[in-house]
Amino acid sequence: QVQLVESGGGLVQAGGSLRLSCAATGRTFSTYAMSWFRQAPGKERELLAAINWSGSKTYYSSSAEGRFTISKDNAKNTVYLQMNDLKPEDTAGYYCAARSATTNDYYINGADYVYWGHGTPVTVSS
Repeated sequence: QVQLVESGGGLVQAGGSLRLSCAATGRTFSTYAMSWFRQAPGKERELLAAINWSGSKTYYSSSAEGRFTISKDNAKNTVYLQMNDLKPEDTAGYYCAARSATTNDYYINGADYVYWGHGTPVTVSS
């Protein structure tokens, strides 16, 4: 069983930055592929970024490309999402997700993930 706990969300002005963290329990974190999703009120869940188990491969959605960076520290059992140049439309709940990797690739479908955190809220003011 893996538990994921997100932190680092909050209120920030447009143009500012935040770094989200997702701490995982479990001895096999290094074998897990991870991702960050977000969901705004009244909107569908959206994949932002995904990373493979080793951290060597990453994927970004068009919403995240160029502004967000995902990284994975297997020694600390933590995955990060660095968010720069935040915009009011980035306001949402941000969730990390994990699954045991069966390939060296990342996973971009929410249905592929087994474990989910409870989320951390991000509010970007204009």
